[in-house]
Amino acid sequence: MKVFIKEIALKTSRRIEMVDITSLIRGAVSESGVKEGLCVVYSPHTTAAITVNENADPSVRHDIENKLSELVPYSARYSHLEGNADAHIKTTMVGPSETLIVTGGALYLGTWQGVFFAEFDGPRSRRVVVRVMGD
Repeated sequence: MKVFIKEIALKTSRRIEMVDITSLIRGAVSESGVKEGLCVVYSPHTTAAITVNENADPSVRHDIENKLSELVPYSARYSHLEGNADAHIKTTMVGPSETLIVTGGALYLGTWQGVFFAEFDGPRSRRVVVRVMGD
């Protein structure tokens, strides 16, 4: 079994932002040489997450950003006093990773799906870890 690990550097530009990283993940899968296996995409941050969702219509990203902000507002009263408690909660809701299928040497996604880095405490310099495993 092959195991390939790549770290990808990102810079976010807004406090809350869904960054389409699909092409970066596809590139890592291609670079791995794995034909059949799994790809784990992981955010090693407590205020950022990884998710898979529609990438054809940018309004979906904005709807997700807006709904999460409505559900977990920045300005609510929190015990955590660093000013980013909402970001920690949003990250817990979305999750730090996604496991995706690799088949035929390529990332297997649905027609409208993309992979997103979800920033909840930006702008910041961030990283994403990609691990591709298989044959």
